[in-house]
Amino acid sequence: MIFLDNASTTKCSDSALKVLSAFSCENFYNPSAMYKNGATVKNEIENAREGILKLLKGDGGIVFTSGGTESNNLALFGAKKANGSRIIVSDLEHSAVYYPAKRLKELGYEVVFCPIDENGAVIFDEFKKLLTNKTALISVVHVSNETGAVNDIKKLCAEAKKINPNVIFHSDGTQAFGKIPINLRSLGVDMYSVSAHKVYSAKGTGALFVKKGIQLMPLLFGGGQESGVRSGTENVGGIMAFSCSAHETVALLKENAELASKLKSSILSQILEYSEIKILSPENGSPYILSLTSNAVRGEVMQHALESRGILIGTGSACASNKQTRRVPDALKLKGEYQYGIMRISFGAQNTIEEIGEFIKEFKSTYEELRKIKNG
Repeated sequence: MIFLDNASTTKCSDSALKVLSAFSCENFYNPSAMYKNGATVKNEIENAREGILKLLKGDGGIVFTSGGTESNNLALFGAKKANGSRIIVSDLEHSAVYYPAKRLKELGYEVVFCPIDENGAVIFDEFKKLLTNKTALISVVHVSNETGAVNDIKKLCAEAKKINPNVIFHSDGTQAFGKIPINLRSLGVDMYSVSAHKVYSAKGTGALFVKKGIQLMPLLFGGGQESGVRSGTENVGGIMAFSCSAHETVALLKENAELASKLKSSILSQILEYSEIKILSPENGSPYILSLTSNAVRGEVMQHALESRGILIGTGSACASNKQTRRVPDALKLKGEYQYGIMRISFGAQNTIEEIGEFIKEFKSTYEELRKIKNG
């Protein structure tokens, strides 16, 4: 099996798996317990918290969550904001930001969506037009999970705080952490979401960076874990495995990015011969994501055809016909059959150039077969 859907999830590394097992079967104690074993585990969590904070280079704290979705929801719903104040999010946010924003609009907030360009990046001039001194909260994804476009978060954040110094700026960094250099002090953000299973660890763990001085209202109430922001017994194994894989991945950031760039370039050099295929990913985007679309073959059909040949890729949200799931092609301003042809190929540290060679061969063969069928 050739797995090229690493933007959706990644395979757990051997070292992260060992840590997960150790803290699930050996050091399995509840960190809230009053005896020594519990206190030892709690100390391990605090070390992991400090370590991830150092990787992010942020001044503040880390709240451990169940994943990127909870981190994003905690940021949007938990941030203090006056009733009816303005909230800005981009048109191509992950669903875990987009739908919380829609809910906030239902609750009476003035939620506005910033347009993106044809590659999925926020249009700066359009963003500036939306800023007012009543803007309380902004959420813009760092790296688009759809196209790999990298937003200039530092520039966007600085411009927003120029208009309203008290605005809270959040960014979803789940496709950025461990893949591009991150310095939260430099970016200036107030909150930043990351997820364990995007960096070769187990599913079910994430984290939200919260800048010093930012107060959050909890979504979950209970025993007061995570400084009262996120109650519930900590997922110790998940947290420790996340810490392990995060450090490994950041240490290999340059090496892995060079590999991803090489794999991406190999594919691009072959598929550009098809004039009807449009490349959605920008040249200066994440090397880990290659998004494209075709008006000759539907993405979902191509996905299943490749699956039958032992290759797994992703698709855009356009494969369903209802309006709700077509927001991605609408945001990218795709017309006609291009709305339904989105395919996303995403790379990981475990992919090889040999796999890409096999993929290219099967992609071209499958694509040409399906194109002939459509054309009769």
